[in-house]
Amino acid sequence: MSALPGEPPWNPDFGLAFNGPAPSIRAFPVSIFLRRVASYLSAEAVVAPPGFSRWLVPPAAMAVHLCIGEVYGFSVFNEPLTRTLGITRSLPDQDWAIPAVGWIYSIALIMLGLSGAVLGKWVDRRGPRCAMLASAACFCGGLFLSSLGVHWHQLWLVYLGYGVLGGIGLGLGYIAPVSTLMKWFPDRPGLATGLAIMGFGGGALIGAPLGQELMSFFKSPTSTGVAAAFCAMAAIYAVFMVFGAATIRVPARDWTPDGWTPAAGRKAAAPFAVGVDRAWRTRQFWLLWAVLALNVTAGIGILGQASLMCQDLFGVSATVGAGFAGLLSLFNMGGRFIWSSASDRTGRKAIYSVYFLLGAALYCLIPWTQGIQSQVLFVIVTAVIISMYGGGFSTIPAYLRDIFGTHQVGAIHGRLITAWSFAALVGPQLVNYLSDARKAAGVPKAEAYNPTLYLMAGLLVVGCICNLLVRPLDPRHHLPAHSLP
Repeated sequence: MSALPGEPPWNPDFGLAFNGPAPSIRAFPVSIFLRRVASYLSAEAVVAPPGFSRWLVPPAAMAVHLCIGEVYGFSVFNEPLTRTLGITRSLPDQDWAIPAVGWIYSIALIMLGLSGAVLGKWVDRRGPRCAMLASAACFCGGLFLSSLGVHWHQLWLVYLGYGVLGGIGLGLGYIAPVSTLMKWFPDRPGLATGLAIMGFGGGALIGAPLGQELMSFFKSPTSTGVAAAFCAMAAIYAVFMVFGAATIRVPARDWTPDGWTPAAGRKAAAPFAVGVDRAWRTRQFWLLWAVLALNVTAGIGILGQASLMCQDLFGVSATVGAGFAGLLSLFNMGGRFIWSSASDRTGRKAIYSVYFLLGAALYCLIPWTQGIQSQVLFVIVTAVIISMYGGGFSTIPAYLRDIFGTHQVGAIHGRLITAWSFAALVGPQLVNYLSDARKAAGVPKAEAYNPTLYLMAGLLVVGCICNLLVRPLDPRHHLPAHSLP
């Protein structure tokens, strides 16, 4: 490693050779160390050298997304958190109740959207390495703070740790790898975003069983094991997230894939750029915000109640319902890659039209599958719905790139995912309150969900209209070429 300007010559032994002088603070002052750290975290230090393979970038992105995707598996902690004091049973008026615990997950998703919106420009300016390290610090630090909150039985500390601090880590870790991969794959942006966001969807497949095993390992007569599990997960995830940050690279400005030119048709990189401050004031941005919000609202309501819905519609056991929920997680993950990759051939507007129109038809079919008591058909229908829910997440960054270019697509994506925060609050509440109200009115459980399912179909139709209204951006919004970095 060469010395920075103004530094003494670099000595890799730090004066620690057996026949060398004794080490001293003066030989390596703190200011030099801080300058080296700043240099390592700079945007310039992340630019890939000539000959670097772009296929080394997806593993770095997935290392982060598979970790922060643990938020999808947080439900395994819900019930143990309600008996932190009682250990074997929840103590009334002492232990936390499920509604209070549920806010941990909701706050994390709200902060995901807000942090992405507020810090998106910073992510684009500082580069993916700095952003991913910040994500690791926030997400893993939030888990550690939450372990203290559980140990001291202070729910506000868990809200602050997993919800606020961890949610900021979610937002930073979510957008940084996505925008980076799109720069490496201008010829296949849908595949690129699918590779990254597939990891987020699959995070629960690792996080949920890992959390369950850790709680079982640390469980004792005086502890449910949640606090220790949070602490262990913080350490494990920190290793993989730091690995991802250390190995991530961005292409040089003039880099293009071998044998590819920007004149390659629909797959071409956008020959223009739009700043985030201009983009979010356009009609196209808010139409795409509605597209994402409506697609997620419909899907997340079903995903959040999958196990209970399966039990109510077909009278199966809780174990079968849990297995069904796990199966949907697989389709959620696979759909993120398959559907977004397909959009490279069909175009983003066409694939979203499929999400909405096919999704609306399938939602209307669910009551019929219950009526004929076909569990197989029910599983097929809901699996396709959830695959398109996942596909909506991974296709939207490429859609943004088509409309606004790649210049500040990370920041634009950050502001758009506030739609996710909105949907995470609205979707589950629509399912929960409407179905509970009908059950309380004496409607059989098997029929209680029908109006909600038809409502979801209606939301998807509205989303299709918003998608069809998206048009190419007027060139007056484009940044002049001389203003680009």
